[in-house]
Amino acid sequence: MTIEEEIFKTYKVNKNKLLKYGFTKDNTYKYSKKIMNTFEVQITIDTNNVIGKIYDLESQCEYTNYRVKDASGEFTSKIKEKYINILKDIRKNCFEKNYFIFEKSNNITSKIIQTYETKPEFLWKKHPGYGVFRNKKSGKWFAIIMNIDKSKIIPNKKGEIEIINLKLNDNKYLKQKGIYPAYHMNKKSWVTIILDDTLKEEKILNLINISYEYSDTKDEWIIPANPKYFDVISYIESLKIFSWKQPKNIKLNDTVYIYLGAPYSAILYKCQVIELDIYKDKNDCVMNLKLITKYNQNEYTFSKLKEYGLNSVRSPRRIPDKLSKQLNQANNI
Repeated sequence: MTIEEEIFKTYKVNKNKLLKYGFTKDNTYKYSKKIMNTFEVQITIDTNNVIGKIYDLESQCEYTNYRVKDASGEFTSKIKEKYINILKDIRKNCFEKNYFIFEKSNNITSKIIQTYETKPEFLWKKHPGYGVFRNKKSGKWFAIIMNIDKSKIIPNKKGEIEIINLKLNDNKYLKQKGIYPAYHMNKKSWVTIILDDTLKEEKILNLINISYEYSDTKDEWIIPANPKYFDVISYIESLKIFSWKQPKNIKLNDTVYIYLGAPYSAILYKCQVIELDIYKDKNDCVMNLKLITKYNQNEYTFSKLKEYGLNSVRSPRRIPDKLSKQLNQANNI
C-alpha cells in the first residue's frame, strides 16, 4: 500500500473544498508546494485517487528515495515527514471521514444506521478497520465489517478487501455464490460475504435483517417482592402498568417475573419492561412494567423453581434456561 493509499483509504474527497485550499482544476485537481527550499511536492486528485510526487528543482528529476522500504537517513526521513504532513493537512481540510474503505461497505453502513439506528463500534486498536454493529435493545452483535487480505477467504487470491460477517444459523446459505464460511468467527452460526459486486446490495441487506432478528433477543429476570411491606398484589393487579425499582443491566422489552416471598413463596406475575429511567438519582432508578400473565400461586412455588435450577431469589437475577422454557409454556389464567 502506498503512502497516499494508507492516509486516504477511509476518506472521501469534498471537491468543493479543494479550490479553497489552493488546488487548481483542469481535468483533475492539482496542488503544489515547495519544501526544503529545493524540492516541490505535486499532488493530483482524480475522483477519489490521490497521487503525489516530489521533484528536485535543481535536477528537475523526481525524488523517490522516501518511498523505498526501510529507507534510512536523516535527510530522506525529513523529506518523508514533510510530505506526509502535507497529505494529512489536505485530508483534514478537503476530505471527509468514511467508516470504511470501499464505497459498497459505506453504502451498506448508511442503510444499517438508517434502519437499525446503530453505528459501527471500532473496538480493537490492532484492527482499526473492524466495525461491529450492535443491536441497541439486546446489546448483541448482528454484523461485523472487516478489512482483510482476500487470501483469507479465497486461497491464492490477494488484495485488500472488506467483508461482512452475519449470523444466519443455517449452512444452506453457503450454497449461494459469494457467501463463505465465517472468517474468524463460529462457522456453525456465522457466514462471511465479500463486499464486492458478487451479491447485490439488496440481497445483502435482506441477510443483514435475518442476522439482526437473531440478535433481537430479550433477557428474562426474576425479581423478588416482599408482601409484608406493602400490598404487592393489589398494586400490580389494579394498575396493570406500574413502576418498579430498575435493576442494573435490564433492557427495554425484557421480561420480568415477580416472585412474592412468604407466605406465597412463588412466582405470581410475568411482566414486560415498557419504559426505563423514568426516575433516576444517584442511588435509585425506576422503570415501568406491564402485566402480561398472572400465575396460580401453587404453580411456580419455590420448591418447584429449585427443580429448574433456581436455588435462591434474594435479588434481581436472570432466570435459568430450563425455567424460562417452562414459564413460557404457561397459559394466562
